[in-house]
Amino acid sequence: MTDSIELPELPFPLRAYGPEAGWAYTDGVLTGRAGARQDRFVPPSGASLDPASDAPRLLGAPEGDFQLIARATVGFGASFDAGALYLHVGEREWAKLCLELSPDRPTVCTVVTRGHSDDANSFEADGDSVWLRISRTGRAFAFHASADGERWTFVRIFALGTDEEAGAALVGFLAQSPVGEGCAVAFEGIEYRASWPEGLRDGS
Repeated sequence: MTDSIELPELPFPLRAYGPEAGWAYTDGVLTGRAGARQDRFVPPSGASLDPASDAPRLLGAPEGDFQLIARATVGFGASFDAGALYLHVGEREWAKLCLELSPDRPTVCTVVTRGHSDDANSFEADGDSVWLRISRTGRAFAFHASADGERWTFVRIFALGTDEEAGAALVGFLAQSPVGEGCAVAFEGIEYRASWPEGLRDGS
């Protein structure tokens, strides 16, 4: 079992959380796999004390303002299979930016959980790969996606947790297969920037 991985692109180590995923890093590509019916989602209609479901995550703790960028490629096999960038502020406060088969087209989707999860589709992607970016300044977080890693489409901005909790947030990678038999994911072109984007809605 891989408990931690250090990527040369990131100034912080990554630690595995949740079910075993076989996380591995080779030649600039991070790979992992969700098992059957693994997901991280708290249904809005569920009881507030129900435990959150779980999916494999590989997370670390950046300092200050940052952007985490990666091109996600997902081995879709069933509806809602996904690879995601993931943000963890607390046990019931977290968010994910996904490339998901939703339900039969690759789609950029977001989930923000504050006790219960919301769920929103943004736009369809062309094929099984898309660039994803998560950014932080203070307690504000932003999600962007891109077809080419150059021009970015604004997806969402939101606050999560207290100032202290947001500043100590864990960020990284997630794989899920809520109704399927498993899903392989790969992340490449991983990049870390110690800054907030210059503009949220201008493509930068």
